[in-house]
Amino acid sequence: MSMFGPKYTITQKLLANIKCIAALVAELNSKSFPKVVLAEFERRARELSAFSSTSIEGNPLPLTDVKRILKNKPVYIRDSEREVLNYNKTLLRLNESAEKGKVTFNLELILNIQKSIMQGLIQSYGCGKIRREAVFVNDPRSGKTVYLPPDYQDAPLLMKELLNYIKINKSVVDSLILAGIFHKQFVLIHPFIDGNGRTARLAAKVLLAGMGLNTFNLFSFENYYNNNVTRYFQNVGAIGNYYDIKNKIDFTGWLEYFTEGIIDELMRVEKELKTAAASPETELKPHHRKIIKHIKENGFITDKKYARLVSRAKPTRNLDFRKLIKMEMIEKFGKGKATYYKFKIL
Repeated sequence: MSMFGPKYTITQKLLANIKCIAALVAELNSKSFPKVVLAEFERRARELSAFSSTSIEGNPLPLTDVKRILKNKPVYIRDSEREVLNYNKTLLRLNESAEKGKVTFNLELILNIQKSIMQGLIQSYGCGKIRREAVFVNDPRSGKTVYLPPDYQDAPLLMKELLNYIKINKSVVDSLILAGIFHKQFVLIHPFIDGNGRTARLAAKVLLAGMGLNTFNLFSFENYYNNNVTRYFQNVGAIGNYYDIKNKIDFTGWLEYFTEGIIDELMRVEKELKTAAASPETELKPHHRKIIKHIKENGFITDKKYARLVSRAKPTRNLDFRKLIKMEMIEKFGKGKATYYKFKIL
């Protein structure tokens, strides 16, 4: 069996998409949003991801039900509800690990993702283990088999080759292209009995977290796929027998589509963040900015110093400090006249 070496072309469109994403990411990372806003966006992104990724696979629950389930975590649950809860739990764990920089992208991680999302949905012999039987990919509309993945005996080696390709090219190939190649090739290998699509999307998210997108957990890339499932399946999948088509597969079209989806989501979130950050609860007035500017330049600020910068009464100045504390931007140190304020270390 030959080593994995995907065929793709860096088209003008793909290059333009990559540049656009880099600009959007830099723009978002350069802004500081109040923690209260970010926490709300993270929660909404998880709801949207859990809804979209399970919906792509045929889960009938509407977004309103998904939100309710994630909020109330019912005790007695149907499989459709378990799918959503499992996905959310896995995504939350991956987000936390990614934020701490504790994610190693390897086979163990992928097996754990699949085990976590399929827990209680399939028999344990299919959880967290590469399949030991043949699988078929059916057209969701007609129910007819459209793709025959590789034999189960070849799946472990194909996965090893794919992960090796990612590891070798991590500092050579753009991480967007790497995440896209991983996503499609993983779906083509179909290494698990079930949960392949959801695992592919979560693992691709982990790879994207490594591209310097600090606000990675505020997005739901699955949302873009779910908005046009037919187009997603046409791009990510293949038709025929793996062994007949493996040398003819070109990743270019998929990579253009994959990066388009990221742009779409980045722009949606950027627009919503601007609106949310401008709400009265989180809006920063010129006097708040003076506090922040002074701390930036001097490391801390006292009320006495603040009184010289603005013409505001002491009770109002206290409210200003309290607002920034509530937004988790600054914290208070000392007592009485020795009180001072510094940036909150997150």
